[in-house]
Amino acid sequence: MSHLLVVEDDPQLRSALVRALRDRGHAVATAATGMSGLDAAVTDRPDLVVLDLGLPDVDGAQVLRMLRAVSDVPIIVATARDEEGDMVAVLDDGADDYIVKPFGAAQLDARIKAVLRRLGTAEPEAPLRVGGLVLDSAAREVVLDGAPLDLTPREFDLLLYLARRAGQVVSRRELLAEVWQQPLGGADKTVDVHLSWLRRKLGETAQKPRYLHTVRTVGVKLAAPEEGAAEDETGPSDVSSADGIGGAPSAGRARGASGPRIPE
Repeated sequence: MSHLLVVEDDPQLRSALVRALRDRGHAVATAATGMSGLDAAVTDRPDLVVLDLGLPDVDGAQVLRMLRAVSDVPIIVATARDEEGDMVAVLDDGADDYIVKPFGAAQLDARIKAVLRRLGTAEPEAPLRVGGLVLDSAAREVVLDGAPLDLTPREFDLLLYLARRAGQVVSRRELLAEVWQQPLGGADKTVDVHLSWLRRKLGETAQKPRYLHTVRTVGVKLAAPEEGAAEDETGPSDVSSADGIGGAPSAGRARGASGPRIPE
């Protein structure tokens, strides 16, 4: 488990970030101002800091420079500033990565893991097991009933996203936002085609599902065969909300649902 510090002054965005990152297995502490974030980073020694630039007391770029003077903690700048000059300046000042709001939770999580992996501080994710399906995210390998599956990179990313939410119904819009990085929507047919390819490799069809179960008008869920059969008998469950941060409502959130979108 990675211990993260999120320095963000917007309370709704901060809450959305905490929820999304905790759902992905991180321990998360927060700070609402630059100076409190600096103090927490030095005192608590997190594994990584997610730092906003538009803070109420001290500009985040200054916080970055002060923190770099006393600590080598990895820092990902998460900000709405998208000018190349701002980006280059903070990277030159010691930021390890730079992500522009709005962004999706999956992208931020991937960047956190990439930074920690690059610096040799990441803990490997345990293989995910759903029935006879085993996914190793580090090796990017999938085994079904003891036999390896040959998946394309996109098929693997799609299956991994569903496996991390096994038993939950995930909308196609959420998959487009988080797997295809299309937060403003896209062609649902893209998801359907890849699901069809996955079903073929999993030895099933949409009419006779084993692992991939479609819930009409809602989305799709990955479940062990016996669990999926039980769900099919009881009817569709609520769609899982996509965590969106730092912008418009998440593409995966049902219309009218409250809460901020997590920036990716």
